[in-house]
Amino acid sequence: MYNSLFDLDSSTVGGSDPLRFDWKEVWYPLYYIEDLDKSKPTSFTLLGQDVVIWWDKIASCWRVFEDRCPHRLAPLSEGRIAEDGLLECPYHGWAFAGSGQCDRIPQQVEETKAEVKRRACVTSLPTIEQQGLLFAYPGQPENADKTKVPIVEPLLDSPDEWICINTFRDLPYDALTLMENVLDSSHLPFTHHRSVGNRANAGPVELEVVDSGKHGFQGVWAEGPRRGTLGRQDTTFIAPCLMWHDLTSKQFGRTLTVVYATPIRKGECRLFARFPFKFPSKLPGLFIKLTPRWYSHIGQNAVLEDDQIFLHHQERYLEQEGGSANFAKAFYLPTKADQFVIELRKWVNTYSIDPFAGATLPPALPKERLLDRYNSHAQNCSSCSKALANIRRLRMGCAFTAAIAVSFTPMLTFWLNYTAILPALLTVVSLVSLAAWAGLGKLERQFYQGRNVPPRNLPLKK
Repeated sequence: MYNSLFDLDSSTVGGSDPLRFDWKEVWYPLYYIEDLDKSKPTSFTLLGQDVVIWWDKIASCWRVFEDRCPHRLAPLSEGRIAEDGLLECPYHGWAFAGSGQCDRIPQQVEETKAEVKRRACVTSLPTIEQQGLLFAYPGQPENADKTKVPIVEPLLDSPDEWICINTFRDLPYDALTLMENVLDSSHLPFTHHRSVGNRANAGPVELEVVDSGKHGFQGVWAEGPRRGTLGRQDTTFIAPCLMWHDLTSKQFGRTLTVVYATPIRKGECRLFARFPFKFPSKLPGLFIKLTPRWYSHIGQNAVLEDDQIFLHHQERYLEQEGGSANFAKAFYLPTKADQFVIELRKWVNTYSIDPFAGATLPPALPKERLLDRYNSHAQNCSSCSKALANIRRLRMGCAFTAAIAVSFTPMLTFWLNYTAILPALLTVVSLVSLAAWAGLGKLERQFYQGRNVPPRNLPLKK
């Protein structure tokens, strides 16, 4: 079993105080590397701080800066990467090197050197790439090298044998709410019925915590899901933002369900979901590799939306009841199925301060905002954004083809005195093009908005 909790005890994860967890002294994932664009800066918000991610071609590495120019506080993410590889402010053209040092101020006369002053620098966060993710460190920079990066340790074992499905999404609830949800395996048969679960598989769940401390906990479900047919499931929570379930079965081989929860601001986090598999045969892995990433993301977004709406409201009800400090009174947790939820809340109350101390949740969002896929995923996903652009082009092509076919059919019919086969073929072309245009439109909408009714609530087919 993963022993990283013991390794973490000697690091500075969460700060050096053994009785308090500092949310800033942690490495957080910001993006999958494959979704970043080296040609332009990308904005993100980490723990309420706006940052800009950009590719430093001089040093050949990703940089994360505070997203504001020291001159007039303009967001650098609205700027560009200049021809010489520096990050250039959009307002007055101040340019910054990868260290955060200001390199030039176009408005000053040659004799002055204001760019060398400390006030001209931009705050730079330590960064590192691990397992396909870009991590940043928002705490004291001198602690970054001493602080363990929260990676998925099982993937280090025979890495070439793992087949991994990855997705991400910005969710309208706190990182802790996400952690609490994914640690709770017993919700899957009901919440995700007819998507990735089945109510018929529900049954008694007896969870056991086998180790816990400031840096997280480990637990086991001895019987495992689907009434024991899949075998034992081990769970690891690495505070404050990583967990995984580890399951090995004869049918599916070894399967991990991995979730990172990166806190953006109060009431919002970025989910990174990873599903690594070690199949007993090569065929399932081949199918996964052949499936376009964007197509997988459509289905995964639908699964996330199964519980998105009620989790958004649930955390507001908990806040009204006094928050995590009062969870034992707010929640009624009579079974061992809730053991990991209880342990997470105990961890919060024992070691953690609120990462957004004093902040309250914003007003609840309407349903259509909660089901928005474009702003929460597609626009930031390299695969989905490219697929969406291609679908739009294909739709335009289908519409153009149908229009041409419809325009020429009457003329050809008249000129050829109703005897030629060409007008009939043009009619078929127009109908097929219109059908393709409509089908592509339905597919396009899946990049923008989720389903109003989750599969579990759909009427049964007779």
